[in-house]
Amino acid sequence: MPTPTTTSRVRRWDQHGREHVVEVQKAGVLRQLCCGTCGWRRKAQFLPWLKAEEHLTLEHQATVNPSSPVS
Repeated sequence: MPTPTTTSRVRRWDQHGREHVVEVQKAGVLRQLCCGTCGWRRKAQFLPWLKAEEHLTLEHQATVNPSSPVS
């Protein structure tokens, strides 16, 4: 029986208001990251969401997190 795959997303916005999304696909212990903006892909076993955030920050300057509380 194949391992079920689940997908979650890390969303950030850049200073121009454009949304950038990295999908985190999980199958067992393996996770595959895929950026919807530039097509970047990476396998990550540990801390995939942190790696996704890093990519969005470094490559797209997308740092605005819509789910964080506003001070």
